[in-house]
Amino acid sequence: MADEARTPVDFWFDPKCPWAWITSRWILEVEKLRPIEVRWHVMSLAVLNEDKDIPQEYRDMLADAWGAVRVCVAAEQKYGPEVLGGLYTELGTRRHHEKKPLDVATFREALEAAGLDPELAAAAESTEYDEAVRASHQDGIDRVGQEVGTPVIEVEGSAFFGPVVSPIPRGEAAAKLWDGVVAVAGTDGFFELKRTRTRDPIFD
Repeated sequence: MADEARTPVDFWFDPKCPWAWITSRWILEVEKLRPIEVRWHVMSLAVLNEDKDIPQEYRDMLADAWGAVRVCVAAEQKYGPEVLGGLYTELGTRRHHEKKPLDVATFREALEAAGLDPELAAAAESTEYDEAVRASHQDGIDRVGQEVGTPVIEVEGSAFFGPVVSPIPRGEAAAKLWDGVVAVAGTDGFFELKRTRTRDPIFD
């Protein structure tokens, strides 16, 4: 596939979301087997839910949601969008596998592991990047509509939320799911396919 033209696939994520993390690991599997190139973008669970009537327990869970997306945008502005994938991997590994808090110490560790300036961790506690976070978030929402969460994916003009899946599809199973998702998303007039989740996120 090295000689094939690769189709850009835009992926909006919030490092805090476990379902987005699973989908992101799936899309990286797909990238090995299909001629696609993932381009990473920030969206924000905090922004998504700030004006919604949500349970207090969920709102409390979002209390630390600004820090990671601010750090991602700070890194993007300093180094370019190509660093987001690597930084997201380092953040997600620590958050979802190692169960570390999304705090400045974790941000510094993830930045350093991604080969980026660890001092960018200070962005987590600054509102300097909030406008850029909102703009990136809105870009994804504008493509797919309001009644969604994270992640958002767009490929060849078709945007959709999800897929929400657990555990992470690997190998040919990942490619098969991709082919199906693209076929469904590209169908004129198709809007929704959903069923109740019956398991928690599985990261293995």
